[in-house]
Amino acid sequence: MNYKIAVIKGDGIGPEIVDATLNVLETLGRKFGHQFKYNYLLAGGAALDSESTPLPKKTIKACKNSDAVLLGAVGDPKWDNQPVENRPEKGILDLREELGLFVNIMPVVVWKQLSGSSPLRTDIISDNPDILIVRESCGGMYFGPKGTDVVKGKSKTTKLLNQLSGQKSLPEGRFAYDIEQYSEVEIRKVATLAFEMAKTRQKLLTSVDMSNILESSRLWRAVVSEVHVKYPEVRLDHMYMDNVIRQLIKNPGQFDVLLTSNMFGDILSSEAGQIAGSIGMLPSAGLGEDNFGLYEPVHGSVPKYAGENLANPIATILSASMMLRYTLGLDNEADSIERAVGKFLDLGCRTPDIMYEGAKSIGTAETGKQIATLISEE
Repeated sequence: MNYKIAVIKGDGIGPEIVDATLNVLETLGRKFGHQFKYNYLLAGGAALDSESTPLPKKTIKACKNSDAVLLGAVGDPKWDNQPVENRPEKGILDLREELGLFVNIMPVVVWKQLSGSSPLRTDIISDNPDILIVRESCGGMYFGPKGTDVVKGKSKTTKLLNQLSGQKSLPEGRFAYDIEQYSEVEIRKVATLAFEMAKTRQKLLTSVDMSNILESSRLWRAVVSEVHVKYPEVRLDHMYMDNVIRQLIKNPGQFDVLLTSNMFGDILSSEAGQIAGSIGMLPSAGLGEDNFGLYEPVHGSVPKYAGENLANPIATILSASMMLRYTLGLDNEADSIERAVGKFLDLGCRTPDIMYEGAKSIGTAETGKQIATLISEE
């Protein structure tokens, strides 16, 4: 079979981790009789430097004409002074919106070989927690109305800002706002997918909100409860965000599928990365209609390690495994990658982020080659 993959290497360590992943995919293709045709595209900082925009129109068009998108990472402090609409990260947010990627799926697996790398006590993670975070990714505060202005006198702008804030009068000075908003349709769509996934796992779904404070969370809780009626075999728990943060540290094994909003999911993903021992082990999938997806590691571009052959490519390699499973329907091939990663960890090979005393130090490129070799030898 032939598959068209849009490849965005991105910034910082992005090119290195993507190259290591493509090495794995090429080996997998030869073994299983597939041909992956890559279309190399620009987005993020690299696109800013080359095209003066973080998301060129030709990148959007090419991604839409591909079977799936594989992304490295974007961003660098050198672009921090750019306006928000022209930052590398904005390019990726816009790409997700253009592609209709309404949900982000992030598996958080504590590999038994890395239990010593987790900051949690071994007795807390002895059952090797396996959590799936399902995060709405095209709505909420990140995509809601936002702006910055100055409150001064009795101008029309001042009246508008007072209206937005719900106050009769704001103190004069600078004012900024980011509005959290969700529609019933957005919540229902992501909740339905989450219940479908929970049905194939441990049949436990925890919906995360702050309905004790936020109106958007009250609607979230109500709609999730309505969707639950169609999935009586799945147990539904509602939990406040602040409690989930505590419970993830206290007893991560109590969770199976965590369903939440865009901003809350962003925070939970970062915390979960530490539980797993390294954010360098966490893949993710952004999914749209018909299982079209953009696949990327959870971590950032880490510019200080760019070109040093130190980055852990396993999160990107596992993201490619998710691409095979969710979008291309190649479960056996996805299993092959995951088994190879497990064997690689069994060998005691470690990049710096998961290094321990006595382990064999290995670089980015070598990690990709070793995992590819393990696939071919299986």
